[in-house]
Amino acid sequence: MADLSSNFLGIKSPNPFWLASAPPTDKEYNVRRAYEAGWGGVVWKTLGMEGPPVVNVSGPRYGVVYGADRRVLGINNIELITDRDLQTNLDEMTRVKKDYPDRALIASIMVPCEEEAWKAILPRVMETGADGIELNFGCPHGMAERGMGSAVGQVPEYIEMVTRWCKQYYDKPVIVKLTPNITDIRKPAEAAKRGGADAVSLINTINSITSVDLDSFAPQPTIDGKGSHGGYCGPAVKPIALNMVAEIARSPETVGLPISGIGGVTTWRDAAEFMALGAGNVQVCTAAMTYGFKVVQEMISGLSQYMDEKGFTSIDELVGRAVPNTTDWQYLNLNYVTKAEINQDDCIKCGRCYAACEDTSHQAIAVSEDRVYSVKDEECVACNLCVDVCPVDCITMRELELGEVDPRTGREVAAYANWTTHPNNPASQAAE
Repeated sequence: MADLSSNFLGIKSPNPFWLASAPPTDKEYNVRRAYEAGWGGVVWKTLGMEGPPVVNVSGPRYGVVYGADRRVLGINNIELITDRDLQTNLDEMTRVKKDYPDRALIASIMVPCEEEAWKAILPRVMETGADGIELNFGCPHGMAERGMGSAVGQVPEYIEMVTRWCKQYYDKPVIVKLTPNITDIRKPAEAAKRGGADAVSLINTINSITSVDLDSFAPQPTIDGKGSHGGYCGPAVKPIALNMVAEIARSPETVGLPISGIGGVTTWRDAAEFMALGAGNVQVCTAAMTYGFKVVQEMISGLSQYMDEKGFTSIDELVGRAVPNTTDWQYLNLNYVTKAEINQDDCIKCGRCYAACEDTSHQAIAVSEDRVYSVKDEECVACNLCVDVCPVDCITMRELELGEVDPRTGREVAAYANWTTHPNNPASQAAE
């Protein structure tokens, strides 16, 4: 049976599934329930400095985007960091870590961008026995407007500076949590590495307004007639998160930098995709908020079965396997040709492929009087739209064999051992 145990930065946990710093990890009660449900680790909800308490809204904190079946696709959260005092959180973390020594416990921290503030809080976090810290440089609302969160994460120089302070005053792993609200995710990752970060975690939430109440004309969630931007998370952000993880994993400047993957992980398959693109573990929030802590049990059993089927004995064999196959557009093989094929035995004659192709693509699907749909190879550019809209999965893409003539272009399909050096490759032309 595959070994799901994780050793991320020397932090051991029974599996690679951690709860992200968020409402589900705000107190001892929640964290104990999470560990009992099977979570391998927890990143405690972000701690702030001593002083006046953080005040959260007492009205709705979440705005939701639903799918057609009312499945939660994304949540817009306007909640700030923990509104409980620092010492209460530290005491609870100490008790939890003592009772669950085999589970990972990470302290998320956000204090002002001042050396003395970090120097003051880090020794107190050290006393809890937590396995490491995560620097919250990603919160896009509330705290960012106070010069913290993404206000720091959007400035590489600040990231490097604060990371250096933490490495100076704290001797356990330092993880830097990155904001996606930036043009090039590689720049803050590079800054974190220069500052000595042991790893990065990403993505934090995306700045968003999810909806507007068309009666009150206020963004939702609405607090006394007003709404605000918040942090967007959930399955809808997963494609953005996967791309950013891959960018860091394959960039020459950050290759080898450990990554904790965050962003819409709902199933074991989501987790496996993050790990294949270079994440050493994953963090989860929205799935737990939607389905409860026991959702991790399905993730564990699914990932275990997948690894057994693949013959993987440890998660290390999965991490990064898709990185070599992730490239830039100009390096794709333009001599690779496929054509759509419709399995008539499975086709239910709904016509969705025809409508999509006829109206918005290349008019490559024909329909007979008795509603039999077929592909016009001479028009098909293999865009895959018909496959994507088919509700019964009866359309596939067939690869043309060597020597076969593409009916659309009249050219013979040829293979080249190295497309990157072929004269038709734009990248090759640019190099010359």
